[in-house]
Amino acid sequence: MKIERFEDIEAWQLARELTRKVYELTKKPRFAGDFGLKRQIQEAAGSSMHNIAEGFDSETNPEFIRFLRYAKRSCTEVQSELYVALDQQYITTQEFQNVYDHAGRTRAAIRGFIKYLLAYEQGNPER
Repeated sequence: MKIERFEDIEAWQLARELTRKVYELTKKPRFAGDFGLKRQIQEAAGSSMHNIAEGFDSETNPEFIRFLRYAKRSCTEVQSELYVALDQQYITTQEFQNVYDHAGRTRAAIRGFIKYLLAYEQGNPER
């Protein structure tokens, strides 16, 4: 499938779902009251999808890859912040694991897309 819009990128779709899951978690009353953590995890999740979208309009693949690497790191930040939410008992272990695993899948998809773009830059895209 040809990618014509950032919405066509599987990693962006996964990042969007990650963002939706994080926002849902942060609506829980105890979590919602921790304004600092709530804002931080929401921004990290949003950053994952926004950096993919922003990078899509880059003029070069190396610049796009730079944005994808930011997006990947944002997924890891979400995972780290989930530990704080778990330790503070804002979320259950099951909620933690669900969102943690989704962040991992999103990060893996971004990593795969980076590898594809790097191979394309070298003239031998993997199929």
